[in-house]
Amino acid sequence: MAKLQKFTLSFDRKKENWKLENDKSDRVIKRFDTKDEATAGGVLKKTVGKEGGSVRIEKKKGGYEEERTYPKSKDPRESKG
Repeated sequence: MAKLQKFTLSFDRKKENWKLENDKSDRVIKRFDTKDEATAGGVLKKTVGKEGGSVRIEKKKGGYEEERTYPKSKDPRESKG
């Protein structure tokens, strides 16, 4: 089984928006005005792409809120999230 790509959705204080970043390359994949815009209606799934990946979602003031895996069938753990 191939390893999932890992991404982080975090608040960029300098640009005052949310960025989805590839953890391995530190490359910003996409920017969003709000966290709600990034997490609504399959936007993250579409942005991560067909290969899928694991997205850690940070709180605005630090720490992690949740982690999502796309597609869900690639989630290595049996969890509700």
